[in-house]
Amino acid sequence: MPESVTIRPAGPADSAEIAALHARAMGPGRFARTAYRVREGAAPFSPFCRVCLIDGRMAAAVRFTPVLIAGKEGALLLGPLAVDPAFANQGYGRGLVANALEDARAAGIALVVLVGDEPYYGRLGFRPIPRGQIALPGPVDPERLLAAELITGCLAGFSGPVSAAPLT
Repeated sequence: MPESVTIRPAGPADSAEIAALHARAMGPGRFARTAYRVREGAAPFSPFCRVCLIDGRMAAAVRFTPVLIAGKEGALLLGPLAVDPAFANQGYGRGLVANALEDARAAGIALVVLVGDEPYYGRLGFRPIPRGQIALPGPVDPERLLAAELITGCLAGFSGPVSAAPLT
């Protein structure tokens, strides 16, 4: 049983450790994912990125990238979420995402989109996006394109292509 679990914002000092975690958890194929294409040119960290440390060891990390949907602000792209295999299936990833979603809601973010598995992310409020409503660059299985409304009913106001928000 872990002695200490810490969830905190991720920042530049965490970059190397997060990269090593991604390599352990997802392997080299991670760079081919469509979500990586959206994040090209985006700031590496937003105020909603989080890490989970267990007894000082990085157990999980999640990135949230501010995005525009057909030019409209107020949305984030979740991903990647990586959990060290030694800590997988223990709720640390879900806890990390839930923590960040609470902060995003408090900051006025309306919508969070991701490419993922509904059985996992559905427990956090993510539901399938109607086919064709929102598009990511590159191939995406439409069944895996999910959204969480942080403002009830907001999904109806978002449609079109997703792109990284400009750096400010």
